[in-house]
Amino acid sequence: MLGLAEADHEESSPNATVKVISKLTCSLVGEVRNVTIVRYTQAHAIYAQDHAMETFACNYGLNQTFQQRIGSRDLRISGYDDDGTVRMVELPGHPFYISTLFVPQIRSSPGAPHPLVEAYVRAAAEFSETRTR
Repeated sequence: MLGLAEADHEESSPNATVKVISKLTCSLVGEVRNVTIVRYTQAHAIYAQDHAMETFACNYGLNQTFQQRIGSRDLRISGYDDDGTVRMVELPGHPFYISTLFVPQIRSSPGAPHPLVEAYVRAAAEFSETRTR
């Protein structure tokens, strides 16, 4: 996506030369933070609001060196925290390609599914339906 043949994730490849995903300076495990959802994105259409409180369970995130590059390529940044750090990206035009640094299923329950979980299940069902026709 970024044209980086060497792109890697520091957790699985600690000696990688191009760490697009790198260790955070401060763990977000167990933290609940505001995420600002970018208007005119698939995520915004799903949430139908500009902000959401989300629960994080991560020690790794987008290496800030690549933030501007991601926003100018195929992936689109669709959510930030209050510090302006990317917390959600998506692939425009894809039926459902949304990546988050928070864990939507933590806020989900059978009677009240998280909007992203519900949208993912709906997209999977629609995809399955088109394949069986």
